[in-house]
Amino acid sequence: MSKNFISKHVSGLLLSTAVAFAALANQASAADNKAEAPDPNFLRICAAENENPYSSSDGKGFENKIAVALAEAMGKKPDFVWADKAAIYLVRDYLDQNLCDVIIGLDTGDERVLTSKPYYRAPYVFVLNTNSPLDITSWDSPDLQKAARIGISQESPAQVMLEKLGLFNANFNYMKSLVGFKSKRNQYIRVDPKRYVEDVASGNADLAIVFSPEVARYAKERNNVKLVVVPDNATRSDGMHVPFHFDQSIGVRKGDDKLLAEINAALAKAQPQIEAILKEEGIPLDELAKTPEGRAG
Repeated sequence: MSKNFISKHVSGLLLSTAVAFAALANQASAADNKAEAPDPNFLRICAAENENPYSSSDGKGFENKIAVALAEAMGKKPDFVWADKAAIYLVRDYLDQNLCDVIIGLDTGDERVLTSKPYYRAPYVFVLNTNSPLDITSWDSPDLQKAARIGISQESPAQVMLEKLGLFNANFNYMKSLVGFKSKRNQYIRVDPKRYVEDVASGNADLAIVFSPEVARYAKERNNVKLVVVPDNATRSDGMHVPFHFDQSIGVRKGDDKLLAEINAALAKAQPQIEAILKEEGIPLDELAKTPEGRAG
């Protein structure tokens, strides 16, 4: 038997084996894709497993409850896809990867996704101790200058205003202590929102200025903390508007127009239940509606 014959035979055998394995792999891939196809009876919800008070793997986050209400209004069962990452990564690492189909609580008009009609409008709030002598109801309140420690989220609208009012540098060390003096360079750092409330309640801080959905639950748990809605009429030093009220929507993947239409229809049906969830959470919707700049829907 010649070496050429042996070589051709072995090559042919290897080729046949490779083709067979490729066919099997394609069959397995097709089977996997079929198995992974979303069940139309379920609504796949992208959710962070540890992002209280919005979302938690025990389902007690208020956005988890809204997701359940939405799914029921759509005639579907909620299927939570839990992420061990911060919620800011849900679009990139979960929704865009087709691991889930909806995200609860994105700003209306978020350019990364398609967003539904807004289902509520959330304000920033001044968090104050009920025994505080400070009278703070707007950015024009003179007592802002008397606040010794002010808690804010870095790079938030509140920081813009503290910089304008000359209060940022005086509160810098306290703000950095909220994140353990860690640098935000190349990493996401979130202040536990309960910390803002606890510091105001204990007197460790005179004031916090935070997005109300983050702190409403914890303020409600305390009998010596109040939330005052921040008016939505702030301007930067150059006169440009700094928003402090934000419409909240459901987000879906770009191109998923059919699902978006279904969600918009279901939101109208689920709205009473959603508003009940928000009020139970303590988010100041009624107070927002009373302000000239506010509206609750």
